Order: sequence, then C-alpha cells, then structure tokens
Amino acid sequence: MTLKDGKAGMVLRVDSIAESGLKERLMTMGLLPGTKINVLRSAPLGDPMAIGLRSYHLAIRRKDAANIQVSQV
Repeated sequence: MTLKDGKAGMVLRVDSIAESGLKERLMTMGLLPGTKINVLRSAPLGDPMAIGLRSYHLAIRRKDAANIQVSQV
C-alpha cells in the first residue's frame, strides 16, 4: 500500500521510500522507515493531502505520496 491510498483518519507506518528526486528531502523532514503517520485530510479536489508526523503537519502531493510504501497500524 502507498501513502497515496491513505484515507483521512488512518494511522500508517512508513516501510520504505522509492528512489526519486524527493527521497532525500522527505527523509530529512522525518519520513523515515518506521515513522508513524496520521492521515489528516485531503484538499477538496484531492491534491495535496495533509499528514501528521512526529510533532508537525506536512502537505504532500499525491504524486509524491505514491513513492512512499506504508502499512496500516
């Protein structure tokens, strides 16, 4: 399952991040394997989506969320 498939209210755990131009940046923002993520909401047209991790909120495009493998906690 990818983060793109997450629905509001789901609690997910990052399994891996696929190689992309954004991988290093996502990892420096705290999206590391094992990190728990709360899916908060999506914009009215579905993109971007808001997630909560560690002690902050992050908006991420669905295109980029498709590169993040997660599992439901």
